[in-house]
Amino acid sequence: MSETMTLADVLTRLTREGELYEKLHDQRLRCYACGHRCVIPEGRQGVCKVRFNKGGTLYVPAGYVGALQCDPVEKKPFFHALPGSLALSFGMLGCDYKCGYCQNWVTSQAIRDPKAVSPPELVSPDYLVGAAEHYGAPIIASTYNEPLITSEWAVEIFRLAKLRGLKTAYISNGNGTPQVIEYLKPWVDLYKVDLKGFNDLNYRKLGGVLQNVLDTIKLLVEEQFWVEIVTLVVPGFNDSDAELTEIAQFLVSVSVDLPWHVTAFHQDYKMRDRDNTTARALLRAAEIGKRAGLRYVYAGNRPGHVGRYEHTYCPSCTNLLIERVGYTIVRNVLEDGACPACRTSIPGVWQ
Repeated sequence: MSETMTLADVLTRLTREGELYEKLHDQRLRCYACGHRCVIPEGRQGVCKVRFNKGGTLYVPAGYVGALQCDPVEKKPFFHALPGSLALSFGMLGCDYKCGYCQNWVTSQAIRDPKAVSPPELVSPDYLVGAAEHYGAPIIASTYNEPLITSEWAVEIFRLAKLRGLKTAYISNGNGTPQVIEYLKPWVDLYKVDLKGFNDLNYRKLGGVLQNVLDTIKLLVEEQFWVEIVTLVVPGFNDSDAELTEIAQFLVSVSVDLPWHVTAFHQDYKMRDRDNTTARALLRAAEIGKRAGLRYVYAGNRPGHVGRYEHTYCPSCTNLLIERVGYTIVRNVLEDGACPACRTSIPGVWQ
């Protein structure tokens, strides 16, 4: 990148025509990649800063990554999808939210924040799928920034990945639309949603709308994606018993089989005025989830300090099925996705 060319200039070149939009009059268009459903005049960008209108055509990111590495699938986190496997994880740049505590802000806020510098690296779908095969990763995941706003590029990669027998995953804020979920349905197997709280005013401070996320979670389950939910428990922001109970009750209303991960906040980016989440607070949140009726509740980011909430148990006979320490699988006794003791089927993607 030359000294006279900004990151935004570079990313403008790494684009192609999008698919998730409709043309309106006066060269305006409406984008359906995320819940903002931006109406974008000619020459302007959407809220995400990476989808833009040029001459009445929507241009979207393609052909690069801003981050790339292999992670345990448990880090995503998915606890009911190929335990112990690697996920080749790629991200692009930009986001439709502006969370002050974002732990991936270097990629997600790269267009908004001059301190967030993550130069794009040119890659092809074949390179990424080949890298997953080289590292023995049966999953390829779009993560590190908000994948919804770069869905056309993800689908281009995932088409090839599925042809070659890989599973595919989104790690997302869940700010979707029916149009983008329909577009992703043939190509995405696993979908993790960050449910960041149950207070719409707080959601709007982050740049989103709570109801959009709730509607997306319902639709993902109806359309039979494998869905796991994460709530980062932030002291003083979303950690009251009342709010955690509302989250758990909503998830129960969708499906008691939705895994709910309550994970620990640590001071990051612009939110350094709050304490880090304690193991005790995570245990309190996990117990709220269990009391509400969720069958699979997990407490993350505090390995060895959250007791049974690192592990998967049979909801029928309480047999220990998958034992974990952090991202490491210590023992897995599932047999064809079922408890070996009582043969209860455990929901997930096991093969």
